[in-house]
Amino acid sequence: MRFSTRPTLQGTFGVVSSTHWLASQSAMAVLEDGGNAYDAAVAGAFVLHVVEPHLNGPAGEVPILLAPAGGEVRVLCGQGVAPAGATVAHYKALGLDLVPGTGPLAAAVPGAFDAWMLLLRDHGTKPLADVLKYAIGYAEDGHAPVENVGATVETVRELFETEWTSSADVYLPGGRAPRPGELFRNPALAATWKRLLAEVAGAGDRIAQIEAAREVWRSGFIAEALVRQARRPTMDTSGERHTGTLTAADLAGWSATYESPATYDWNGWTVCKAGPWSQGPALLQQLALLPPELPEYGSAEYVHLLVEGCKLAMADREAWYGDAAEVPLGELLSPDYNAARRVLVGDKASYELRPGSPGGRTPRLSAHAHVVVTNDPGFDPMGAGEPTVAKPPTSPVPGEPVAGGAARVRTGEPVVESPARVRTGEPDVRADGATRGDTCHLDVVDRWGNMVAATPSGGWLQSNPVVPELGFPLGTRLQMTWLEEGLPNSLTPGRRPRTTLTPSIALRDGVPVMAFGTPGGDQQDQWQLHFFLAVALRAQVRGGLDLQGAIDAPNWHNDGFPGSFYPRGMRPGSVTVESRIGADVIEELRRRGHDVTVGDPWSEGRLCAVARDPETGVLSAAANPRGMQGYAVGR
Repeated sequence: MRFSTRPTLQGTFGVVSSTHWLASQSAMAVLEDGGNAYDAAVAGAFVLHVVEPHLNGPAGEVPILLAPAGGEVRVLCGQGVAPAGATVAHYKALGLDLVPGTGPLAAAVPGAFDAWMLLLRDHGTKPLADVLKYAIGYAEDGHAPVENVGATVETVRELFETEWTSSADVYLPGGRAPRPGELFRNPALAATWKRLLAEVAGAGDRIAQIEAAREVWRSGFIAEALVRQARRPTMDTSGERHTGTLTAADLAGWSATYESPATYDWNGWTVCKAGPWSQGPALLQQLALLPPELPEYGSAEYVHLLVEGCKLAMADREAWYGDAAEVPLGELLSPDYNAARRVLVGDKASYELRPGSPGGRTPRLSAHAHVVVTNDPGFDPMGAGEPTVAKPPTSPVPGEPVAGGAARVRTGEPVVESPARVRTGEPDVRADGATRGDTCHLDVVDRWGNMVAATPSGGWLQSNPVVPELGFPLGTRLQMTWLEEGLPNSLTPGRRPRTTLTPSIALRDGVPVMAFGTPGGDQQDQWQLHFFLAVALRAQVRGGLDLQGAIDAPNWHNDGFPGSFYPRGMRPGSVTVESRIGADVIEELRRRGHDVTVGDPWSEGRLCAVARDPETGVLSAAANPRGMQGYAVGR
């Protein structure tokens, strides 16, 4: 019998899994009140804005995958685009080589709110007031915050007190950061939603009110406040004060959209992801890179194979994914292309970034793809040995076209990032507000078989100053674009930044059976692959999928590719593992040349998952125990 921290929940009425118990229970309350999965997801999402403000907010973004009962899987894109004034030339004229990691220059058009409104309008059944009441209640009456809310605020206390004073008003009331066991309130946010509901109350029926709310966001009091904030000079990670580029026209001219998912078939499963404006296809390509026969699950050979395949898929992500150019996705996922790429996986760890040449195209990488030196003399993770310096690649110069499927990625001085600072469960925030970023996740399936997976993110409390009139900040997703022309992910007005957000829906023999996802930035499609394979390859429990066992299994990630968050560094050859993975596996990985960091036993991944057996109608759900705040509920 395998050890699990909790049972995989099973029922027939409805199940929810999310990264916070209050969001899970609020979504479940909507199901109990007769709502469907989409009503429940919207209610849970707005609660996540309140209870995980360090991980997401209303002015952030969200990709949503939905599988209506008896319908086709669709992607609802809540990723806003770069404003019309957000050009490479504008940022270069300010003396910048990278988009700052914080501040209004990094703000895309906010996307999350409109996406949730579209989901509620087109697939929900409840009035807007019915799904917002849970978030309003927690913002107005208070909730007991998790430890990391206050911990995040403390890391940016000086910034809040000296520069972002509107954030101090919300998150340092009376000079005190939010504390566990004490009620924390955000009355400004509650007032925003109450005013919104009051303004749309006379618009007509349910759909008319939702449409009116979308207009208030785009051109009413909310839009006006967002634009005012974007024009305020704000200290950011460049060490200077800048104003943003977001305008009223940008807000008025954008809306969330539906599109078809990217898919890949593997062993009777079909995995659905958002397109290459996200990193979603990187999970699909990792599946495509797998050989017909896999090593023993959890063995060193198994981990080595997945790590090396991930490096190849992420190198292709860097060279080809984005919204600023046509992406050859069909070729990137084709059998012939991945068979040729698979040959590059040897017995030893690779320290090179090796994008391929789909269709004979020549890959090009940003000149800011860094080699990062892991050189912290005080860091010796559980006897991991001496600090290591990543071996520099030896292939052509960055920023120039590269041939032969490999690229040199070192430029200028290395960015130093000790393994001790590479945190994957929560944002890593410095005193200047710099953050690696993180997010939330939410999955729901109802008794009718409607299924949804969503990964809300951005608009973190540490991303931008709180808009004083609204109680929440702008986001910073433009930091994921490059300030170089001609790349698939170049900063381009009207185009989406390539995001790390990547929820999943999996079909079995063409029928939706599972929704899942995780926070974690660049780690998301690593942890999700490991989870999916654990579900697909291992025995069932109680006649259903072993969701909790797959979530609880020891996990790992690598950083052998340019990170998506400022300052965009990488750790070639690295792999970070939970200590539970076993000393024999760790020793063999090191023998194969991996620069192994041994982390805490429960430190990798924050997965959520729900499932439905199409033959019996039995629903299942599980949530990650790491961090002690994700929970599944259901009956």
